[in-house]
Amino acid sequence: MVGNILITGGASGLGRATAEAVAKAGGRPLVVDVAAPDYEVDHVIADVSDRAQAERAVTGLAERAGGLDGVVTAAGIDACGRLADVPADRWERVVQVNLFGTASVVRAALPYLTASRGRIVTCASTLGLRAVSDATAYCASKFGVVGFTRALAAELAGQVGVTLLVPGGMRTHFFDDRDEQYRPGPDALLNRPEDVAATVVFALGQPAGCEIRELLVCHSTETSWP
Repeated sequence: MVGNILITGGASGLGRATAEAVAKAGGRPLVVDVAAPDYEVDHVIADVSDRAQAERAVTGLAERAGGLDGVVTAAGIDACGRLADVPADRWERVVQVNLFGTASVVRAALPYLTASRGRIVTCASTLGLRAVSDATAYCASKFGVVGFTRALAAELAGQVGVTLLVPGGMRTHFFDDRDEQYRPGPDALLNRPEDVAATVVFALGQPAGCEIRELLVCHSTETSWP
């Protein structure tokens, strides 16, 4: 039993797959997303890049559910292109959603997670460990998530479990609005989000005192790893 799990970005992609996996494992998924999910789940519509919205969403769902046992920060966006070509507001929004949104949600959830001795799973990327051209915003945000999560694990040791998830490419709609040059090629082999979500539930379901500190999950032919 994984309990009440708040999931950002739970309307689609990895977030949705995680919500479904949590429900299958007997838990209660609680979704925060900028779009309403098209499936039955307890949710709040909010933009996690706005700290006040993120805090209200977390508090509202936690109070409605009677507490939180875990948080999974799956919400994420990208803005591909060279630094000089990506408008500043789009570049900054990537960092606001991916990094600041992660921190805002975790901060708001901490009182509940401390009370339940719960768990946090943050979502970084293989591009949080390896930098590539035309991805300065995404790499900056995901490198930030890596550093944030490792520091958080040290800070909360013995109080709240912290896992860093590092997924490679997945078969989701994440790539749909990109220019063709930034999409996976027709022969690219990507993981199913359901398979990655299973590793998230595995981390959430560990017994007290057992920590899955970091999970790197990618296809065997992932081009961004190692």
